[in-house]
Amino acid sequence: MGRGKIEIKRIENTTNRQVTFCKRRNGLLKKAYELSVLCDAEVALIVFSSRGRLYEYSNNSIKTTIDRYKKACSDSSATSSVTELNTQYYQQESAKLRQQIQMLQNSNSNLVRHLMGDSLSALTVKELKQLENRLERGITRIRSKKHEMLLAEIEYLQKREIELENENVCIRTKIAEVERLQQANMVSGQELNAIQALASRNFFNPNMMEGGAVTFSHQDKKMLHLG
Repeated sequence: MGRGKIEIKRIENTTNRQVTFCKRRNGLLKKAYELSVLCDAEVALIVFSSRGRLYEYSNNSIKTTIDRYKKACSDSSATSSVTELNTQYYQQESAKLRQQIQMLQNSNSNLVRHLMGDSLSALTVKELKQLENRLERGITRIRSKKHEMLLAEIEYLQKREIELENENVCIRTKIAEVERLQQANMVSGQELNAIQALASRNFFNPNMMEGGAVTFSHQDKKMLHLG
C-alpha cells in the first residue's frame, strides 16, 4: 500500500521534528552533490538548524560561490539600471521628435494659409516682405517651367508637321506613279481608287491647321515671350 500524502506544515513534536530534519538534510545534501556531478553545476548549500547548527556543502568553495553570486546580482542590477536609463532617454527623444513634427505641421499649415492670402494680419512687415519674396520666386519657377513645356510642345508640333509633309510627298509620288502606270494600262481602276482613298485619309495640308500656319523659325522661338 502506498504512503499517504504528508501535509507540509511545522512539526509540533520536537523529537519528530529533529528526526525529520536529519533525514531530509541528508537527502538535500545528497541531491546537491548529485546535481553538481551529473550536471557539472557549481552548487553551494547552506543550512542552519533550529538550534543554530551549520550544515553546508559545496563542490567548489562556499566563499567563492557566494562572491560569484554577489557579483552576478550586482551586474544584474547595473544592467537593469542601464536599461531603465536607456528607456527614459528614448522616451524623451521620442517626445521631442513628436513635438518637432507637430511644430513643422503647424508651420506648414500657416505657410499655406499665408500663401493663399489668409491670416496675414498677424504678420509683421518683415514677415510680409519675406512672404512676398517667396511668392515671387515661386512664380518665376512656375513661369520658367511653363515656358519650357510650351517650347517642347512647339518643337513636337514642328517635328510632326515635317513628318506629315514628308508623308504627303510620298503619297503624291505614289499617286503620280499609279496614274502613269494606269495610262500605260498596267494598273486597274479599282487599285487606283484604293490608293487615292488612302491618300485622302493621310493627306495633310499645313496651311489648314487651326489658327493659321504653325511654322516657327529659330528666330521666332527666340523672340517668343511666355508668362
